[in-house]
Amino acid sequence: MAPQREWFEKDYYKVLGVSSEATEKEITRAYRKLAKQYHPDANPGTEDRFKEVSAAYDVLGDAAKRKEYDEVRRMGPAAAGFGGAGYGAHNAGGFNFNVEDLGDLFGGVFRQGGSRRRAGSPAQRGADLEARLHLSFDESVEGLVTTVNVASNVTCPTCSGSGSKPGTTPVVCPVCGGSGVTNDNQGLFSLSTPCAECHGRGTKVVDPCLTCFGTGAIRKDRQVKVRIPAGVSDGQRIRIKGRGEPGKNGGPAGDLFVMVSVAAHPLFGRRGRDLTLVVPVTFTEATLGAQITVPSLNGPVTLKVPAGTKSGKTFRVRGRGMHQGSHQGDLLVTVEVDVPKHLTDAQREAIEALGKTMPGDLRSHLGA
Repeated sequence: MAPQREWFEKDYYKVLGVSSEATEKEITRAYRKLAKQYHPDANPGTEDRFKEVSAAYDVLGDAAKRKEYDEVRRMGPAAAGFGGAGYGAHNAGGFNFNVEDLGDLFGGVFRQGGSRRRAGSPAQRGADLEARLHLSFDESVEGLVTTVNVASNVTCPTCSGSGSKPGTTPVVCPVCGGSGVTNDNQGLFSLSTPCAECHGRGTKVVDPCLTCFGTGAIRKDRQVKVRIPAGVSDGQRIRIKGRGEPGKNGGPAGDLFVMVSVAAHPLFGRRGRDLTLVVPVTFTEATLGAQITVPSLNGPVTLKVPAGTKSGKTFRVRGRGMHQGSHQGDLLVTVEVDVPKHLTDAQREAIEALGKTMPGDLRSHLGA
């Protein structure tokens, strides 16, 4: 199976920067951090790295796939011990075989001259697909139900996936007798390999369907309905189970992964569930204290600025951030003291008079 070949070669835990004992939350947290760091929209030229991170999370973020991945990785060294050719084609004492066929290999040991197992066409899971969805900031706040366009293989409507012209059916492969494999008896070993005639399917299409040309599938654009939760973040990856490529020979369909891009807001920034806002205040307001009105997603709020507030001070307004599930973030308001660049003569005289009353040794501790 193609994914397993990559599993032998790539350490997905290392790609995400986590240990093999990492929890699901730790894996998700690591993925989101890397996805944001290497997102092609934010960092052009990082598309390959972004795909590598996404592929790692596709496996480790799915409990079933992760379990299978761990098992495959554990058997890797043992499989490699049969030869030095690396994963794929191996050589053991002159016998060539594929790691993919280990099950058939050991099933054929000491089976010289025995009857062949009738394998038929194995069920194959469909490939996963990926689509990109661009949202406004407000849409990410509220969540929505929308559709994404996906180009994928679908079952041929003319032959219903058989690959044969209507009125005809595939025939049993004359080489493998429908087993999908051929055996090569070499003394002690009876090695099974996929049948070269039917490519492991066990059947051959004699009279191909004129719509799909014998493949059993056609390429088609389709729309998939997607429910986007409130509070979705930029770079988040949403999995739609079973909406990827259709499976083969009765296998399950793959999944659809929707990559979300969220546009920036003209006022608010975002830090997890919390929103950030920078608000200017006057020197007088910062010195004497004031009550100021600031915007939030659901209406203005009043914020008390204490006397003597320094520029850069951040205040937390609880419950005015992003809503995610049962959790509500806060609004983080950072005040910046606005220093006027142009003064009237009266203003200048007033400030100079104030300056004469202020302590003159503020920098004495610097020793300069």
